[in-house]
Amino acid sequence: MGLVDLTEIQDLLRCPACRSTLTLDAGTVACDNQKCAYAGLSQGFPFVDGRWPVLIDFPHSVVNRSTLAGDAHGPAEDTPRAQPAVAKTFRGIYSAIVRPKNTVAEANVRRIDRLLEGERPLILVVGGGTIGNGLQDLYLNDRNRVIAFDIFASDWVQVIADAHRMPLANGSIDAVIVQAVLEHVLSPAEVVSEIHRVLRPDGIVYAETPFMQQVHAGPYDFTRYSDAGHRWLFRDFDQLDRGVVAGAGTAMLWSIDHLARALFRSQTAGRFARLLFFWVRFADRFAGSSYNSDAASAVFFLGRRSDRSLQPIEVLREYRGGQSVPAAVEDTGGGNPSDE
Repeated sequence: MGLVDLTEIQDLLRCPACRSTLTLDAGTVACDNQKCAYAGLSQGFPFVDGRWPVLIDFPHSVVNRSTLAGDAHGPAEDTPRAQPAVAKTFRGIYSAIVRPKNTVAEANVRRIDRLLEGERPLILVVGGGTIGNGLQDLYLNDRNRVIAFDIFASDWVQVIADAHRMPLANGSIDAVIVQAVLEHVLSPAEVVSEIHRVLRPDGIVYAETPFMQQVHAGPYDFTRYSDAGHRWLFRDFDQLDRGVVAGAGTAMLWSIDHLARALFRSQTAGRFARLLFFWVRFADRFAGSSYNSDAASAVFFLGRRSDRSLQPIEVLREYRGGQSVPAAVEDTGGGNPSDE
């Protein structure tokens, strides 16, 4: 398993408030900067269950320190549970139908492995409380050293942290993976800036973010991005690849699900509708690539840390959809890709 022990990354940890070094001692952690609000072991950062340090600057986070201990444990989809055999079988079939394997993520994990140099690259998973769909090989590859955090405790993270203020040293990470997370943060641009900060020169980032999806995770859902908007979000990175994770058919399935929820005031009704109309997502395979881009359920970006930023005029040329492009954009190098 590629997930490393907390002791292996202790020297990389930094105070999320002032970025000074930290001291970990017998289940306590504090900032070494005596002027910091988190200095001193008596007023430093809390632990959950004596195992997970909570490296969060609470005044600048949606995480509430006073309720953290009770709410810290989040979903544990990857943790085996005792279930009746029939229920377990049904759950597996349902999951395979409505949540198919993310082959785009799987392929990009393999690409990241080829792009990273060195014997044991350090890979950060932002929002890694559960193993993401298609990311399993990342953890199974013994070559990788994986660091992960989320705002809740789980067996797949070493620390609890907020992505807006990552508790890691500048230029300490070889690659960052942020899958289905940026829609759940208040300021995606701040999070991407933090990714840029913690990456080493020429470090790799891989991101998947929803575009045409309804609200999920209740109050922890804020933002969506088109393909071009996603590219602009990662404007401080050189593009290696980008595209659609799931297209127009999957987006329609999301709408069917949530229409049923709205009509019947029931999440169960939505799940049943998604199961009944699961075949709609196969339309992704037959839709033209440019039109899939315009109606994508989710998009991805694979890039390399850069010291150059994409300029505003350049983002217009990044449009890959099926709609007409104004002549002014075409004159600066824009245009539609041909459908494949």
